[in-house]
Amino acid sequence: MDINETIKSQLEENPIILYMKGTPQAPQCGFSARTVQAVMACGERFAFVNILENQELREGLKVYSSWPTFPQLYIDGELVGGCDIVLEMAESGELAKMIKGASKSAEA
Repeated sequence: MDINETIKSQLEENPIILYMKGTPQAPQCGFSARTVQAVMACGERFAFVNILENQELREGLKVYSSWPTFPQLYIDGELVGGCDIVLEMAESGELAKMIKGASKSAEA
C-alpha cells in the first residue's frame, strides 16, 4: 500500500486521529504534549500515530496535508491543524464540540 493510501485508510478508520511525536503517555516534544492534553481534556477516545516511528509516513503526511509540522490533528478526515490552532479551539470550546460530534457520528 502506498503512503497516501495508508494515510487515507487511517483517516477513514479513525474519526479522531492525532499524528504526533511520541505517544499520549510519553510525548516527545512540547507541542505534541500540549496538543494531546487539549484533546484528552475533551474526554473522548482518539487514535494516535507516533510519526517518529515511521519516516515515510512522517514525510508523506507533510505532502498530504500541505502542513509542514507536527502534531497534526484530524477530525472526520479533515485536518484541524497543529498545536496553536488546537489550543485556540480548546480555549474557545470549539474543539470539544468538534470532537464530541465526531465521536457521536462514529457510534451511529
